Amino acid sequence: MLNKVILQGRLCDKPERRQTNGQEPVSVTNIRLAVKRDYGKNGEVETDFINCVAWRSTAEFIDKYFDKGSLIVLEGRLQSKSWEDESGNKRYGVEVSIENAYFGDSKKDDAGTPGGQGFSEAPQGYPPNAGYAGYPAQGIPAGAASNQQQSPFPYTGMDIPQGFRP
Repeated sequence: MLNKVILQGRLCDKPERRQTNGQEPVSVTNIRLAVKRDYGKNGEVETDFINCVAWRSTAEFIDKYFDKGSLIVLEGRLQSKSWEDESGNKRYGVEVSIENAYFGDSKKDDAGTPGGQGFSEAPQGYPPNAGYAGYPAQGIPAGAASNQQQSPFPYTGMDIPQGFRP
């Protein structure tokens, strides 16, 4: 069986992070994602609003680096849930359980340094000038080594596409 969801959209609100009540508290972040869909019957863009939940380090990552309106790429699975409302009626819903989150755009902050959402330093564990979450560093394609002494390309000069010069 396969249950895989990949979405790109904008956050409708600031991420809502909290801790579970238990012997070992766990971070959980809820977000609502606005995802544009192909044109509707009248030729206008339609938008779906999708509830998503992230746990542990993914929850902390989303809460720290994303805000209302941020473009985000999510990878996860669809899960259904059921509950009883105040009147005792059985309700059903679905949400995306986020497994991985990535920056959806590569905005620059005021200092002109690369960053997903206006931060000027790489997140902890990432080398300076590296791409974040699989997105390229400034001028270096994702997956290429970022060695300052040696170019990551076997090309020189005019052979390198202009947007990919280190």
